[in-house]
Amino acid sequence: MPRRPRHVRITEPLVRENGVLRPASWDEALDRAAAGFRGRSGDEFGMFSCSKATNEMNYAAQKFARVVMGSNNVDSCNRT
Repeated sequence: MPRRPRHVRITEPLVRENGVLRPASWDEALDRAAAGFRGRSGDEFGMFSCSKATNEMNYAAQKFARVVMGSNNVDSCNRT
């Protein structure tokens, strides 16, 4: 019995339609992704900071995101 491959490489974009993935063009897939971002309200901004920056710089970045941009979407790779 032949073995099935463990990983399958996706070679074209897929979009979900009625709960089922189907192949799509790059233009359609990117348009749908952009529409999904546009459709959100309130949390359109996110900040990702670098673990190589100083603590002071990371603090300033998260303060900017929270106070100026009004977003709690702040993360960094410090916790890894």
